[in-house]
Amino acid sequence: MANRLIKTKAEATKLRLQGASYSQIKSQLGVSKSTLSGWLKKYPLPPERIRELRDFSEQRIENFRNTMRIKRETRQNLVYQKEKEYLLPLSKKELYLTGLFLYWGEGNKTTPYSTILSNSNPLMIKFFVYWLTNIFEVPTNKMRMKIHLYQDMDEQKEIKFWSNLTKISIKQFNKSYIKKTTLAGLTYKGFNHGTCNIMVHNRDIAEKVFLGIRAISDNINKLVG
Repeated sequence: MANRLIKTKAEATKLRLQGASYSQIKSQLGVSKSTLSGWLKKYPLPPERIRELRDFSEQRIENFRNTMRIKRETRQNLVYQKEKEYLLPLSKKELYLTGLFLYWGEGNKTTPYSTILSNSNPLMIKFFVYWLTNIFEVPTNKMRMKIHLYQDMDEQKEIKFWSNLTKISIKQFNKSYIKKTTLAGLTYKGFNHGTCNIMVHNRDIAEKVFLGIRAISDNINKLVG
């Protein structure tokens, strides 16, 4: 027992001489701070080391993180409010343009006479349904849906999710596409409900969307040279 105590004291002294604090030594050796205080009173840390330990203490780091978080949130809230005041509310033309840019980036452009958007973001799908309804006056009973899922997902549960989200009847869902891979095997976790496809088969709407995008594209091409 005595030999063990001598060995522990020697290890504590060695760590102290290396610049370790009482807390650091305690965590390594399991010796109380009061015992260490008695053992190591002849080995005070130099002032510069004390400053290092103080500056990099966990509490100080946490306080710094909290301060930076509050500053970041305050700054972002201010930017959010300014953008909200500047951008909203959207006029009908601005809403139309928003949907066209969304379709330009995410929509299907190869199926003749059909307007189709696929996305895994529920809010994006919800907006697209709103856009079709309010810009083109397409009733939801004229829309079709299809979802892409992974084999470890509950198909009926996900169909119900998308139906409730969009207010589109389950009867209007085409047969789901089930991938052979699993959701659990993905590193990216943005597919919690699979990918949803919204489809409207209407020549006039499709042409208006495609040619509207072309008009914007041609104008941008002129702007950028």
